[in-house]
Amino acid sequence: MPDYKKMYAILCAAASEALDKLPETAENAAGRETLQQALDKAEELYISAEASGE
Repeated sequence: MPDYKKMYAILCAAASEALDKLPETAENAAGRETLQQALDKAEELYISAEASGE
């Protein structure tokens, strides 16, 4: 079975690092917002799955 926790951690860490490196300019605003929303949603799903014992 795939190690989803490890995959989650790797992907979210990389996306977070990319956000940190991406300049906060008008040109990057939409991309930064998309990445941040995805990170927030992934974290929400991860936490709710942990809480429910999945």
